[in-house]
Amino acid sequence: MGEKQLLLGQTLAFEADPFKVPVDEAARWRRRGAVLVAEGRIAAVGEADALREIHPDAEITDFGDGLITAGFIDAHAHYPQTGIIASWGKRLIDWLDSYTFPEEVRFGDPDHAARVAATYFDLTLAHGTTTVCSFCTIHPQSVEAFFAEAQRRGLRAVGGRTCMDRNAPEGLRDTARTAHDESRALIEKWHGRGRLGYAITPRFSPTSSPEQLEALGTLWAEHPDCLMQTHLSEQTEEVEWVARLFPQARDYLDTYERFGLLGAGALFGHAIHLKPRERARLREAGAAVVHCPTSNTFIGSGLFDMAGLKAEGQLVGLATDTGGGSSFSMLRTMAAAYEVGQLRGTALHPAQLYWLATRGSAQAMRLDGRIGNLAPGLEADLVVLDLASTPAIAQRAARAENFWEALFPTIMMGDDRAIRAVWVNGRALPGGKGGARGGAR
Repeated sequence: MGEKQLLLGQTLAFEADPFKVPVDEAARWRRRGAVLVAEGRIAAVGEADALREIHPDAEITDFGDGLITAGFIDAHAHYPQTGIIASWGKRLIDWLDSYTFPEEVRFGDPDHAARVAATYFDLTLAHGTTTVCSFCTIHPQSVEAFFAEAQRRGLRAVGGRTCMDRNAPEGLRDTARTAHDESRALIEKWHGRGRLGYAITPRFSPTSSPEQLEALGTLWAEHPDCLMQTHLSEQTEEVEWVARLFPQARDYLDTYERFGLLGAGALFGHAIHLKPRERARLREAGAAVVHCPTSNTFIGSGLFDMAGLKAEGQLVGLATDTGGGSSFSMLRTMAAAYEVGQLRGTALHPAQLYWLATRGSAQAMRLDGRIGNLAPGLEADLVVLDLASTPAIAQRAARAENFWEALFPTIMMGDDRAIRAVWVNGRALPGGKGGARGGAR
C-alpha cells in the first residue's frame, strides 16, 4: 500500500452542499481527471496531465471515460435481513412479525451470522457501497460476525447490537441491564478498532421500555463518540402506537429525548411523519435523519420531505434500509429518492442525489473528515462507474449535452453492472469489470 497509484478518468468531487449553493459551485467535475492514492488515502485530486507530470513514478490505472467518485455510504441498514429482502408486502408491524423477527432469531448461531455477514458485504461491495451503518440483532454473535467480516475486508463500518425488551418474541427480548452491559462490552471490544465504529442501537421506542431507553441513554453519555441509531416516525400506525405506549411524551422524538438519546451523532431512520417540534429539536440537537426511499415505498410508509428538511438545515443521509428496502444498490436508492421527491413536487438534481449517497451520509454519520468525497487526506474508498453499462443507459447517455445529463441515466437505471471498480482503503478489490488500462508510464 506504500506505492503511489494514479487513477485516471472522469472525476466528481464536492466542495459544498448542492442543496445550499448552486450546483456549479458545489460540485467539481473534471472531464479528464485523476486521483492519487498513497498509504490508503487520497493524496491529490486534479487534472490528469498535471498529476501525471508531478508524479511520474506513480502506477497508473486508466479508466478512460469511467467516473471516479467516493464510494457510496449506506447510513441505515439491517444486514440480518439480507435473506428476507423483497418479501411480499406487509405494513411495518406485520412485516416485523412475519419476516424480520423469525429471521433474526437465527442469529444466535455464530456460523449463520458469519455466513450472512459475508454474503451481505459481497452484495454491498458489488454495488459500490464501501461503508454501511447497520443494525445487527439482539445476539452479540451477530455483532461479532458483522465487525469481523468488515475488518477482514478492511472496510469502514458501523454497527450495533439491537436492543429490545418488550413487544418482541421471547427469543429476541433482553432487559435494560443486559442491553447496557452487552452493548458496553461490544463497544470496548470493537469501537475504534481499525476502521470500525459502534452505534448504540435501540430498535425503536415500541420495543424498548422506558427503563431500557434510560439505560442506553446512560451508555451513550458514557461513550459519546459512538453513534446512536434507531427508527423514528416511519408509519402513521407506529406513531399512534408510540403515543399509547408513552402517554406522557410530547411526541415520538420525545420518547428518545427524555432519556438522553437525542444529540449530535444520533441517526433517526425514516423520519417521515414529523411534527414541527420534532423538526426543530432535531435541527437544534445536531441529530441526523436518514431517508430510506425504497423501503418507504415498498412498505407503504409515506413520502419523506427532503426539500423541506434540507431547507431547514437538517442533516440528512441516504440509505437502502435493506431488507425492508428492496435493493442493495445506492444507485437504485438515489433513483427512488428522486421519485419520492417528484411525488412531493420537488425534482432533486443529480448532484443532490449523489451528494446524499456520499458526503451527505458521511456527514450524518460524523465521518465527513474521513470518507465521502474526493479530497486530499480522506481515506481512499472509491467507486468507478461505467456511464454506459447497459444498452438502454448507453443510448440515453450518448445524447447527453452535459455531464449531469450523462450521469442521470445511470442513477435512474443503473445497478451492479455500472460498478466498474471498487477501492477500499486504497486497495482495489478483485473482480472489477474491464476497461482499465494499467501500468506505470
